[in-house]
Amino acid sequence: MKKLPLLLLLSLNLAGAPILAQSETKETMTEKLENPPIAEQRPHSYERHGYTISDPYHWLKDPSYPTVDDEDVLDYLKAENRWFEQNMAGQKALTDTLFKEMKARIKEDESSVPQKDGDWLYWTAFDEGAQYKKWYRKPVAADGQSVLMLDENKLAEGKEYFRLGALSVSPDGNLLAYSFDDNGSERFEVRFLDLASGEELPDVIPGTLSSLVWSADSKSLVYGLANENWRTDNARLHVLGTEIAKDIELYKEEQDGFTVGVGLTQSEKFIVIATGDNETSEVRLVPTDNPTAEQVLISPRKKGREYSVEEHDGTLYILTNDDHVNFRLATASLDNPGEWTTLIAGSDEFYLTDMTPFKDFYVTEGRENGLDQVEIRSYSNPEKVERIAFPEASYSAGLDDNPEYDVSKLRLGYESMVTPDTVYDYHLADKSLETLKVQEIPSGYDASQYRTERLTIEARDGSMIPVSLVYKEGTKLDGSAPLHLYAYGAYGYAVPPSFSTTRLSLVDRGFVYAIAHIRGGDDLGRNWYLQGKLMQRTNTFNDFVDVATGLADKNYTAKGRISASGGSAGGELMGAIVNSNPDLWGAIVAHVPFVDVLNTMQDESLPLTPGEWPEWGNPITDKEAFEYIRSYSPYDQVSAQDYPPMLITGGLNDPRVTYWEPAKWAAKLRVTKTDDNILLLKTNMGAGHGGKSGRWNQIEETAEEFAFILWQMDMTGQD
Repeated sequence: MKKLPLLLLLSLNLAGAPILAQSETKETMTEKLENPPIAEQRPHSYERHGYTISDPYHWLKDPSYPTVDDEDVLDYLKAENRWFEQNMAGQKALTDTLFKEMKARIKEDESSVPQKDGDWLYWTAFDEGAQYKKWYRKPVAADGQSVLMLDENKLAEGKEYFRLGALSVSPDGNLLAYSFDDNGSERFEVRFLDLASGEELPDVIPGTLSSLVWSADSKSLVYGLANENWRTDNARLHVLGTEIAKDIELYKEEQDGFTVGVGLTQSEKFIVIATGDNETSEVRLVPTDNPTAEQVLISPRKKGREYSVEEHDGTLYILTNDDHVNFRLATASLDNPGEWTTLIAGSDEFYLTDMTPFKDFYVTEGRENGLDQVEIRSYSNPEKVERIAFPEASYSAGLDDNPEYDVSKLRLGYESMVTPDTVYDYHLADKSLETLKVQEIPSGYDASQYRTERLTIEARDGSMIPVSLVYKEGTKLDGSAPLHLYAYGAYGYAVPPSFSTTRLSLVDRGFVYAIAHIRGGDDLGRNWYLQGKLMQRTNTFNDFVDVATGLADKNYTAKGRISASGGSAGGELMGAIVNSNPDLWGAIVAHVPFVDVLNTMQDESLPLTPGEWPEWGNPITDKEAFEYIRSYSPYDQVSAQDYPPMLITGGLNDPRVTYWEPAKWAAKLRVTKTDDNILLLKTNMGAGHGGKSGRWNQIEETAEEFAFILWQMDMTGQD
């Protein structure tokens, strides 16, 4: 519990979220609409690279953004929400049924497996019926009593939205630092608790967007503030009991588009200050016992080179892509941190994704043939490699919570599309896996009643796209089954073939559920990611379409019997594939979709934009990038043709995909498409990128999504 992963938020080049708008009143929600809302078209255009681009829905971006108080904008969003509610009202019984069965698969008083960190055992637990977690600890001593450190439910009382950000216990075990966001804007406020008394300290740090890292003496905290564009361009030191205005700036990033993150080495000797964008990184270390000391710059940034750093007994371990796209592991001394010597060479077959040093050994993680691998390695004998064997042909596995440095066992997480989440301890002495916990499904689950497959589909350019499938035993694979296809396909994120209890509500109704491991993710290595970005972005969309048609050709389903969903960049994917192949899909759900790509990538004031140019290209300065983005940007490519039934969602407080992107897209689709298929837009007026908060609220939104799909696939009569 003392340390967090090296900044989950490091890749968020995001900012400027709107404030919470007024909630809709009961009167406006019950006002009957006879026809779907039609957004007004207002003349607006701009010129770039010899092109004149018309954007009649530009006005849906509130001029006061990040404040959203334009009555015309709010009225349109509320009208769309009423249209959503009216149309989904007929599916309320189905939604309720789905929600009840999804909820029945979740153990209401679920708790995590306790993990030792120093003198304490830490774990989380839900109370029965509760939306949020409680965080507990107790002394390792056998007679120790459990202590409630933090109750998220109490913090969330009276709030429409609540999300815990970072949480970190001080090295002496006496204090807790935590951050939270209570409107979905990802503006996190840091608070401090005295764990002995339960009293809150007077120190409050608003406007953060970072991990929280303690100094060794437990008297100060390193964090990052978001700037006016809601990008974290700094690392700061707060000394408890002093004014926030007097906090020390440890580092300030001057390059636009680079985001700063803070972390802690596994040995807890060094604070890590990392900065980078989507293709370049730079790392500094500073001792935890002297955070204001001179920082050690590992190596100056080089465009296109990524690296991360760990430390063991004075030796630095650097994971880098400098001489192989799939990364190598190098070592260096603290005295000469820029002189790197290869320890593990890069490999075409093995994609090296992580390295964690422990006192007597280190662990490397990666993927081979798209499957997760965990390997234990010796400091003294580089040739000695122990790979942990897992029981299934397709799975997701990796290190879990391992906060201590000196250990004799490793905590692992494992799951597959038919195997519920499983927590293991791997004992190094006898190389055995001890099962600590298997996800409990109270309503019952029999893995033998389900089948999973991993196959490949040939894309139009000859690339072989992996696909993970799950379906119920007895499902007819003769082309008659409905199929749901999911993917993400961006930023090098690989969608794992993991377990889902909510997914069973489709599978039990006869669906084949498929995950397409398309380019843009790094499922098959770093090149797999590179082949789906910048000027190769359309490979991602083509792969998804080719997987869909390939599965139909193999009789897992049929064209028109395929539903699909994706969120954020995966929502962009949904926008592209309905433009290119609308007849393939029986229903589409696009969550917080990044569909106004051309406009967003030209708006330098947005949090997303400067740091994203290495991912998408810069259409401001590069005519070729402008033309290419325009050729696939879903909003720009809406045309007069039939479209499948579509459900689109957005969040008013979303700082990543701003609310007007789904709103503009829905408005343009509604007046351009030539069919009578349903088109619904739902904007969460008090939430952000992840939708509603709280486990039951999130399940309710999934139930709505599945009800929409079943409705449009003419399957509402099936139980």
